[in-house]
Amino acid sequence: MLGKKVPAVTFRTRVRDEAVGGPNPFRWQDVTSDDYFKGKRVVIFSLPGAFTPTCSTFQLPDFEKLTPEFRALGIDDIYCLSVNDAFVMNAWAKGQNLENVKVIPDGSGEFTRKMGMLVSKDNLGFGMRSWRYAAIVNDGVVEQWFEEDGYSDNCESDPYGVSSPQNILENLKARKAA
Repeated sequence: MLGKKVPAVTFRTRVRDEAVGGPNPFRWQDVTSDDYFKGKRVVIFSLPGAFTPTCSTFQLPDFEKLTPEFRALGIDDIYCLSVNDAFVMNAWAKGQNLENVKVIPDGSGEFTRKMGMLVSKDNLGFGMRSWRYAAIVNDGVVEQWFEEDGYSDNCESDPYGVSSPQNILENLKARKAA
């Protein structure tokens, strides 16, 4: 993965637009990989599903809390990607009170598939989802890669540690000190 350019994908997102009016003032907006990654150094982390226990209790909240430390180390944005649609991702972001981390809906799994991280989670009733991983992406190119062990379809466990914000921060600090 190191040195690999992220896939060119168009994500179908929903953005708040007061001009829409009504009880659901959102509109569709296509956002490309370039929109997210070009000219920026970002952390992207991907996980099996919005609202799932590990993702909602540890991974997403910890990235949110630690954003200032990431910014101090030259990270412009932090993205949370999941093979979920824009409605689910927006509801999850709202429920998590996100102010720093931005969510990316990979509803069709195209980005995840092209990253080589799409796995079957049929054993959990999920269908095709993302394996848990994270990366530091600099101007669209993978600079560092953090993949949980055990990549496989229908994995019985949900490993979490390598892609934790704490581990990524440790790696960033070590690289800066070197």
